[in-house]
Amino acid sequence: MRHLLPILILGALFAIAPFFLGSYWVSQLSYYLIYGLLALSLSLVWGFGGILCFGQAIFFGIGGYVMAVMTKGMISPLLINSYLGLFTAVFSSALFAIILGYFLFAGKGISGPYLAIVTLAIAIVLERLMSNWYDLGGYNGLLDIPPLNIGLFWFDYELWDNIPIFYTLLTIVFSVFIAVSLLTKSSFGILLTALKTHEDRLSFFGFSVLQIKLTVFAISAAMAGLAGALFVTVDGFASPTLIGFTLSTEILIWVALGGKEMLMAAFLGAVLTRFAENWLSEIFGDFWILLLGSAFMISVVLLPKGLIATPLALLAKRTGLKL
Repeated sequence: MRHLLPILILGALFAIAPFFLGSYWVSQLSYYLIYGLLALSLSLVWGFGGILCFGQAIFFGIGGYVMAVMTKGMISPLLINSYLGLFTAVFSSALFAIILGYFLFAGKGISGPYLAIVTLAIAIVLERLMSNWYDLGGYNGLLDIPPLNIGLFWFDYELWDNIPIFYTLLTIVFSVFIAVSLLTKSSFGILLTALKTHEDRLSFFGFSVLQIKLTVFAISAAMAGLAGALFVTVDGFASPTLIGFTLSTEILIWVALGGKEMLMAAFLGAVLTRFAENWLSEIFGDFWILLLGSAFMISVVLLPKGLIATPLALLAKRTGLKL
């Protein structure tokens, strides 16, 4: 259980941050937590499972739109419930991943750069589909999505203020963070390592490679769908950009910069990259993207393990912590 200590320390740092930050940065931290959860989903399927998915925003967008439809009462006013919306968003994303994964992985399957290209193409197609699906707002998206309601039974409590929103998201995100960390250290994590390094040996020992791939793909999609569902309740808006090329590329950069094979590094990669985007855009304007691109190239060439994962690994080695 020692590997959970760094996660708990990071969670504690986030928990005390609102005492030192203004309202604006507390609201930004809420978004960073969601992006961190999204990065964790890609780290699991790519860094641990070896499945390079360029279309992770597909599941983020599905979760966001399903949550929006449910909480706006577009199906039925009787189904307006945040808990039901979250469950449906997570389930829908996982189900779509299973169906998509079966066509991608069954038989000889698709892997490597071909898989990356196919998933990216699917993200682009779905973005165009949502842009022309006028029942879901088309290009303009869905507006006025209700905030998260964490009330139970007759008690309603909608999260409007920054502080309650932040601590609710902190609880959800770090609960998932801990669960995924435990998963990667379990026997299933060993199967993921084998899937990534020696897929043929898994088949030789009688394991179903297809089943393992579908499982990790679905879990990753469920996490991304949860992130999307939480995002639209905070942002109040769902648009086709949630499901397309741009966000998929950004997620890839976050995880690659942080370190795809370390959950902590992937999470921090998303948080610090989004923070750098806000900071650098104020100083350099639109040229900030060049700096981000330069950092990405440096990471790929000089530090393939990640800009954050490399120093974290050295720190863990010296302190004895397990990351």
